[in-house]
Amino acid sequence: MVRRIDVTGTAGTRLAAWEYADPPKPQGAAAPGVLLLHGLMGRASHWAATARWLSDRYRAVALDQRGHGRSDKPADGPFTREAFAADAEAAVESLELGPAIVIGHAMGALTAWRLAAERPDLVRALIVCDMRAAPPGAASQREWAEWFRAWPVPFATLADVRKWFGEDDPWVERPSPARGDFFAEVMAERADGWRPAFSRRQMLRIRESFVHDAHWDELARVRCPTLVVRGPDGELGRAEAQEMVRVLPRGAYAEVPDAGHLAHYDHPARWHAAIGPFLEELDEEA
Repeated sequence: MVRRIDVTGTAGTRLAAWEYADPPKPQGAAAPGVLLLHGLMGRASHWAATARWLSDRYRAVALDQRGHGRSDKPADGPFTREAFAADAEAAVESLELGPAIVIGHAMGALTAWRLAAERPDLVRALIVCDMRAAPPGAASQREWAEWFRAWPVPFATLADVRKWFGEDDPWVERPSPARGDFFAEVMAERADGWRPAFSRRQMLRIRESFVHDAHWDELARVRCPTLVVRGPDGELGRAEAQEMVRVLPRGAYAEVPDAGHLAHYDHPARWHAAIGPFLEELDEEA
């Protein structure tokens, strides 16, 4: 079962939150809260497998962040790191999840650790997946802009979406059906075919807000237990991930075998196995 709950974020932005319960919990049942934050271009549904896996022990809620999914996509933003963190704060408070376990992928991880640094009272623990603390830089931003221009939109069918992103995309090193499925979930049907449900221009604006900055100082301010997770083929290298663990006051490390950037989506069972011991330790401490 999935239930949509609307949350009011920064500047009145309407955000769609999705509560997963399988099976549904009795009315008024108390359970520890979990907030799941997707990455750039993602949506809450990318967390479905994890949220359902968590729902027997936790109240698991995935948020469509501003500019994504069913949430508002305000033309003028704001699309700052502060706005995303404030939205997450509003979700935890209005849904009464706190102190929550916050799980973030990529950009969602960046938002998660900023929330933990700014509002430690709202965050019990963090799990952050494949997000770098070092800045990707201007060259990376230019590569993204060129990549967006290369998308052959509109796509005639969702099968074409899956094939391009899973096989034909020049960023794909080897065929990845899961990657094709991932992008098929963020397409919307228009009169002329299938196009992204988000604005690529807005995605670049969002990315511009964090690609030039290092985030080590912010990590050092995160006082709650934090698990840094990566796949060997992802964007976060092992040495940098281990340095993140060292900088975090209560950091720990895990890998998802044979996984890349989309570890939680591509290999859900391995992802669950990687984060399960961390969650069990938290439950024992509660």
